[in-house]
Amino acid sequence: MSTKDEKLTIPQVCDELQIARSTFYDWRAKNRGPKCIRLPNRKVRVRRSDLNRWLESQEAA
Repeated sequence: MSTKDEKLTIPQVCDELQIARSTFYDWRAKNRGPKCIRLPNRKVRVRRSDLNRWLESQEAA
């Protein structure tokens, strides 16, 4: 089930985008990827809504 506030792990995002984890972190370092949140346990997550918004912005680019 996909909800607007679903928090995706980096492997889930990479799998959906069919990219390597290194590509995701490269985009993140260059501020070219989707907006991320860092949890108190230092894990990184991507909100489903942020990923969808980022994907839409890539279509327009």
